[in-house]
Order: sequence, then C-alpha cells, then structure tokens
Amino acid sequence: QVQLVESGGGLVQPGGSLRLSCVASGSILSIYSMGWYRQAPGKEREWVASATSGSSTNYADSVKGRFTISRDYAKNTVYLQMNSLKPEDTAVYYCNAGVTTLNWRSNTYWGQGTQVTVSS
Repeated sequence: QVQLVESGGGLVQPGGSLRLSCVASGSILSIYSMGWYRQAPGKEREWVASATSGSSTNYADSVKGRFTISRDYAKNTVYLQMNSLKPEDTAVYYCNAGVTTLNWRSNTYWGQGTQVTVSS
C-alpha cells in the first residue's frame, strides 16, 4: 500500500556532510508525520529526528545542532541534512512515516534503510 524509499547514504569522512532523502508513494491520503531512525551494529534502533504535519521538528540530543530534518509536502518527501558527522553516527538510517491511506486507515511504515559510514 505504501512504500518508503531512502537514498543518499554513503561513506564520508569525519566532519563531512550527507543529505538523506526518503520518498513515500502508494495509496496515501495524508502523511501526519515523517522521521528518521538509525541502527548501529550491535545496538538497538534509535530515534533521530521527526517532523509533523504542523511543521514541528524534534531531534535526539545526540544530533541536535548538527542534523536538520525537513519535508517537501508536495513530493511526500522527507530529508535529513547531516553536518559535522562523527564516527558514532555510523549506522543504517531508516525512514519512518505515519500515513493515513485511501481507505482511511492509519499505520506506520518503514523504509528499507540506507547505510551511512563515517570514517577516515
């Protein structure tokens, strides 16, 4: 019904930047929230940032001031601009969206993940 596809991951040196994108498609009536999570090897998945339909944004303390989340409502897309990257930011980054579908059901959907590696 709903697909989320992330892109933009890769290898970057410490202090560098990357921009992740996530596009939602399918039987979408509305998207009430979009966000990013990440999972490092051997660790649990953790929340990174989120943006609601009211243009409210929130960040984990570990990325506050370095990462910026934004949405393009017309394109059903969420971005994560990541600056001043650190080795501890290395993880698989997952897009997450709260979606109301055309049959008026609401659910949470996940992308397949994109790898971000911060290393010299």
